[in-house]
Amino acid sequence: MDGPGFTASLVAGGVAGVSVDLILFPLDTIKTRLQSPQGFNKAGGFRGIYAGVPSAAIGSFPNAAAFFITYEYVKWFLHTDSSSYLMPVKHMLAASAGEVGIQGLYRGYKSTVLREIPFSLVQFPLWESLKALWSWRQHHVVDSWQSAVCGAFAGGFAAAVTTPLDVAKTRIMLAKAGSSTASGNVLAALHGVWRTQGLSGLFAGVFPRMAAISLGGFIFLGAYEQTRSLLLELGREHP
Repeated sequence: MDGPGFTASLVAGGVAGVSVDLILFPLDTIKTRLQSPQGFNKAGGFRGIYAGVPSAAIGSFPNAAAFFITYEYVKWFLHTDSSSYLMPVKHMLAASAGEVGIQGLYRGYKSTVLREIPFSLVQFPLWESLKALWSWRQHHVVDSWQSAVCGAFAGGFAAAVTTPLDVAKTRIMLAKAGSSTASGNVLAALHGVWRTQGLSGLFAGVFPRMAAISLGGFIFLGAYEQTRSLLLELGREHP
């Protein structure tokens, strides 16, 4: 097994991505329909909420694997002392690099990046800080389930504060081709929602989003830590 554990990060990231998609894809579908400009029922309601789960799970393995190997590599490359005040900055840079590294070129790419990078800027430094605090309090490194709990808190908080960007992304992705919204201007999409629906429109679907991402953070980051630790242990036993 390689020194910094990059192979373990690659495989563990893929496993984590598949795990969270298989479990949470339906909740994300419901959230997207709640944010639709045509309303929840006309957007499909509860019909077909499991449609697309297999293809999403297949696609999530390489995406999540690429994110985590990039995240861990940048953390390793920017190594700083654990007590340094620069630690959150390192985690922000690592998470941002991971997000940009996995995006495809499709309509909504810019809005997706503008949503995911702020989300990761909040989630990953908070996750790492909560793990460090818990480790300090109990005088040993957190277990996988404790990392999962930290991931749930970090994910839920990040989900809440970035909901308006998620709404903008949804509107852009669902906009009719040729419309001003379909051009991908995030600020224009946010202004349009604010003008027609106000604050409630900007935070449409916030509670399903928080619930899904909190649970997703628990599964995603917990599965990642558990799988990675198992692979590293196997690597030590069979070098």
